[in-house]
Amino acid sequence: MAVTQIDRAWVQRNLPQRGTRAHKGTFGRVLVVAGSLEYSGAALLAGLGAARTGAGLVCVATPESVGMRLIGEVPELTMLLLQEEAAGLIGPIGWRRLSNEAVNYDATVIGPGLGRQPSTLRRTRHLIDELRKPGVVDADGLNALADVVGWWRTVSTQLILTPHPGEFARLTRASEVGKLADDDAFRAEKAREAAILWGQVVVLKGAHSVVAGPEGDVAVSEVASPALATAGSGDVLSGAIGALLAGGCEPRTAAMLGVALHGAAGQIAERRIGRSGTMARDIANLLPEAAESIRSDRDR
Repeated sequence: MAVTQIDRAWVQRNLPQRGTRAHKGTFGRVLVVAGSLEYSGAALLAGLGAARTGAGLVCVATPESVGMRLIGEVPELTMLLLQEEAAGLIGPIGWRRLSNEAVNYDATVIGPGLGRQPSTLRRTRHLIDELRKPGVVDADGLNALADVVGWWRTVSTQLILTPHPGEFARLTRASEVGKLADDDAFRAEKAREAAILWGQVVVLKGAHSVVAGPEGDVAVSEVASPALATAGSGDVLSGAIGALLAGGCEPRTAAMLGVALHGAAGQIAERRIGRSGTMARDIANLLPEAAESIRSDRDR
C-alpha cells in the first residue's frame, strides 16, 4: 500500500493562494451545525477553526439557548438560532430551517457537541442525507451514522468523516480500539478499507493522523504532538477542513491541508505554551500563523 506523507513540502505546493483582490465571497461560506447545553463550546470552537483557517463567512447554527450563551464570544461568527423543543435541543421547526438554509453555504460542518438524544441523532442523519454540497461530519454526526447499517447508501454528496479511534470503531463495528490508536500500519489499512467501502474521505485522527480517499489512496501526517491531545481540538480541525472545502478545495485535499495546518498550529503551541496546558482555542488562534509560515517558505 503506497502512502503519501503530508509533509511541509506537500502543503506548500497545495495550500491555496490568497489573492490581494479577493473578497469574503472568494473564500466561501461555512455552516457549522453544532452545540448543546452540555457542549456549547464545541460549536464555538468549530466555528473558530473555520474562521481562523480563512473562510469568508462562518455561521454557527445551534439551539437558541446555546446561541444566547455564545453571542459576543466571537463577534465575527454569525449565528443561526434554531427553535428548540426543549432546552438545548433543536426541535422539528429548527431542523426544517437547517434543511432550507444549508443550500446557501458552500460547505457544512455537522456534529460537534450536538448530543446523543435519539431524536437528535435521527434528525442529524436526515440532514446529512439531504446535503447536496460537500460536508464534514464529526463527533455526534458520526454517532448518528454509526446507528445505521449501510448509512453510506443514502448519502448524496461528498463527505469528509473525521473520527477519533473510538468513533471509528463504532462506525466499523471494530473491537481493536487500541490498535486503531497506536498501530500506524493498522490505522492506515483500516482507514483505507472504510474510505473505499463508504465512498468518502476518512480522517482517522490521532498521532500521525491518516487521510484515506475513496479510490484507496492514503496519506499520513508527519505530526504527533501532545499539545493537540486536548478537548475541543477535533472541533477546531473539523471547522478548519470545512473552511478549506468552502474555499474550493476538493475533499481529499481539504482534509489533508486541514490536518497539516492543525498539526502545524499544534507544534507552534507546543513550543510556546508547552506539551501540557495548551487549549483548543490556542490551536485555533495559531492557525493563521501556521499557514503564513508555510506560505512564507514557499515564497522565498
